[in-house]
Amino acid sequence: MSTTPTATAGKGLEGVVAANSGICWIDGEQGILSYRGIDIHELAKNSNFEETAFLLINGKLPTRSELDTFRKELAQARELHPEVIEIMRRTPKQTKPMEVLRTAVSALSAYDPDEDSNEHAANLRKTNRLLSQIPMIIAIWDRLRKNKNIVPADKALSHAANFLLMLNGEKPSETAEKTLDIALILHAEHELNASTFAARVIAATLADMHSAITGALGALKGPLHGGANEATMRTLYAIDKAGADPVEYVKEQLANKKKIMGFGHRVYRTEDPRATHLRRMSEALGKSSGNPKWFNMSRAIEQYMLDEKHINANVDFYSASTYTMLGIDIDLFTPIFSMSRMAGWAAHVIEQHDDNRLIRPRAEYIGPEYPNKYTPIEQR
Repeated sequence: MSTTPTATAGKGLEGVVAANSGICWIDGEQGILSYRGIDIHELAKNSNFEETAFLLINGKLPTRSELDTFRKELAQARELHPEVIEIMRRTPKQTKPMEVLRTAVSALSAYDPDEDSNEHAANLRKTNRLLSQIPMIIAIWDRLRKNKNIVPADKALSHAANFLLMLNGEKPSETAEKTLDIALILHAEHELNASTFAARVIAATLADMHSAITGALGALKGPLHGGANEATMRTLYAIDKAGADPVEYVKEQLANKKKIMGFGHRVYRTEDPRATHLRRMSEALGKSSGNPKWFNMSRAIEQYMLDEKHINANVDFYSASTYTMLGIDIDLFTPIFSMSRMAGWAAHVIEQHDDNRLIRPRAEYIGPEYPNKYTPIEQR
């Protein structure tokens, strides 16, 4: 029996190169993550989310004039069509934020003036709108479900600060704004992860930007992708509620064959470079708030997993305690991931549309041998 595919794929497409891309480079052995060739550590130290988003989407760092223009475009795009808000008002309040976000983004396509075009300039305009609209959806839904008034966007604030304003009803501190800004930089792009690959596959059919982003949101919702940070915080809450020692709790979970979320990565064989910064931010927030409990618990678990299991923390592990100390509800962690990753998703959709070929891999057949003759039902 012969098969057409010429290469054997690892389970989950392990090690398979599925696309050429100029957006992100990762060296899993060295723990390197770079956006357009710039190391993530440089960006986290020196950049801001708007500049980083411009870099990902446009392929270069912006000039001062370009950055000012980009910021103005994002600020002007801080508007949601009333009909989309009405859809959210009619949604049952127990609906998960990721489900509301997925539905609202899909609905936005009906009101986008560029929806029928996949041209480069049109995709850039749609990107700017979605970059600004996704944080608004998250904040508005959180207030609607809590029976609070919607907070109008402030077009003078940064991307991070405006989100926190719309979410909490007050301007954030400089520390909170900077912490979220760095977190957004760290989560903005990560090559062909599950959600980005989903977006590229959809874009390769020449479906529109909104369709690709809706699909990416569906993939991100899964607990093995964006949902891992939520699972991490639920573990910390469970330890705290039980009054347990963090290390003993983890030992028991592992003994019962339970997975400890926030550890290990399919690409990195050393420390996830994003975890380096999130660990520092979690520690700093714990000290500044006078409540280092979540960081201390996290650090104890991380040290045990590293010393005994030789598994490193990933980006999800410390983002959980960082977001919690910013006063963000646990079920908003993954939506916030999406408001950052929107920059990377859009960059990949644009790259795919600009040089498209339908993505159509093959499967290695492992079913019954051919020919497997049909047996009439009376003879079975």
